[in-house]
Amino acid sequence: MSASKPHLLEVPGPDGVRTVRISSPDRMMWPDDGYTKLDLATYLVRVGEAFVRASGDRPVALQRFPEGIDGEQFFSKNPPRGVPDYARSTMCTYPSGRSHPQLVIDEPATAVWAAQMNTVTFHPWPVRTASNDNPDELRIDLDPQPGRTFVDIVEAAQALKELLDGLGFEPRVKTSGSRGLHVYASVEPTHEFLDVRHGVIGIARELERRLPDLVTTAWWKEERGDKIFVDFNQACRDRTIAGAYSARPLPGAPVSMPVTWSVLPDITMRDFTIATVPDLLDSEGDAWAEAGSVRGAVSAAIALWDKDVDERGLGEMPFPPDYPKMPGEPPRVQPSRAKKG
Repeated sequence: MSASKPHLLEVPGPDGVRTVRISSPDRMMWPDDGYTKLDLATYLVRVGEAFVRASGDRPVALQRFPEGIDGEQFFSKNPPRGVPDYARSTMCTYPSGRSHPQLVIDEPATAVWAAQMNTVTFHPWPVRTASNDNPDELRIDLDPQPGRTFVDIVEAAQALKELLDGLGFEPRVKTSGSRGLHVYASVEPTHEFLDVRHGVIGIARELERRLPDLVTTAWWKEERGDKIFVDFNQACRDRTIAGAYSARPLPGAPVSMPVTWSVLPDITMRDFTIATVPDLLDSEGDAWAEAGSVRGAVSAAIALWDKDVDERGLGEMPFPPDYPKMPGEPPRVQPSRAKKG
């Protein structure tokens, strides 16, 4: 079978319409669902404004699938070769101490070009390019363990909202595009990653105290049981989650979809795909259109961490396995193995 001819896709943006060349437009990115690379690129055109509003002006890693979601995948942190001249990059420092540039999406055409490079999922950092070392978002990933229902996850998210409200934040929520929920809050970019991580740990521990039978902060899977894991390590440097309006490499072509708190109990993950989201966005608007208009103080979350340290004797939690050994970190040994020793 001969390769399909390239398709020239017109992409509106702040500087007018750009033309993005989509090679192999008929490539099946979701083979079981019949969605092609052109379908993905067209989706990004339709949601472009909301997509850029959520993930623009941020370093972004690209999760790429050259042969579709059933094939091999890899992450591009350096901008791929051939980046268009209207796109820019920003220098990021990693836990190892080394630095290199990452792509920044300032307009929909850059996202569409990334789809041309077989990007399915975009992973933006929680920082703005003016200050890549100071997060402007708290991001909390509610990761359900097997056996938990979406009703359970909603209960945990609503309790987390109440907690964040009480700390002076204005939380917002989106589906992960898989099974969980992501809760965000905009913050003043006045603290570095380690401080923000400690604040998130403080929030996670307080949520665990409020819902001890439902959520857990246990890093080791063998200790989580069937609870919902509050993934505090997503607050670490160089740790990202799927961006708002980003497609996921899962059956059905689901999307990580911002929603309002009022509709959260009534949705399902199946509601949001690259086929359905553009029309939903047109009819219902962007649930995160006002994101960032209210910024909380990270110090309110850090105060929870400090109280746990000073009054409860709780200390540092494990870091991701590829991190260098961090000050105060407990041993990186599974509890079951540690007991045998």
